[in-house]
Amino acid sequence: MERKENQYGVCGVYCGQCPNGNGRVKMIAGELKRLVDTVRYNWVSSVVKSFSFEEFRKGLEWFSDAQCPMCLNGGGAPCENRKCASEGKLESCLLCNDYLTCKHTEYQREWYPFVVENYNRVEQAGFQKHLEEEEERAKAGVDLMGHLERRCCKVIKLGLST
Repeated sequence: MERKENQYGVCGVYCGQCPNGNGRVKMIAGELKRLVDTVRYNWVSSVVKSFSFEEFRKGLEWFSDAQCPMCLNGGGAPCENRKCASEGKLESCLLCNDYLTCKHTEYQREWYPFVVENYNRVEQAGFQKHLEEEEERAKAGVDLMGHLERRCCKVIKLGLST
C-alpha cells in the first residue's frame, strides 16, 4: 500500500482522521457559506443586533479556504512535539521510549487517550504498519469527531415529544 506522505502528526494523532487535516471542516464551511449566501441571510444582523453577519461570513470564508497543512508540512497547532522529535532524530513521538511520560505528549494522552494504544501498536507492529492501519481506518470513515464530540459537546435536547 502506498503511504500518504505527511498524513500523521508527530505527536501520535493521525492527521488523516482529523477534520482539519482531512478537509472536512473546509468542505462543511464551504457548504454552509454557499447555503447562507444562496438563502441570503444577510438580513439577520438587522433583526438580531448582537449578531454580525459580516463577521460570521468572514469566518466562513476563512474556514472554507483553510485546510491544515499538517504538522510535517509546518501546519497544525504550535507545539513542542516537532522540535523534540527533531532533536531526537525521530520520525514520530510514537517512536520515543518516553512517550507515556513525556511532558510534550501529555496533551495528546489527555485529550486523545487512544494515542497510548497507538504507541503500543507501534511497539508491536512497527511505525510503518501502524500508519498503514491508520490510513485504512481513515478510508473506512474513522475520524476523531466521535471521540471529540463525546469529550466536548453538551447533550442537546431537541424538544421532540415522544
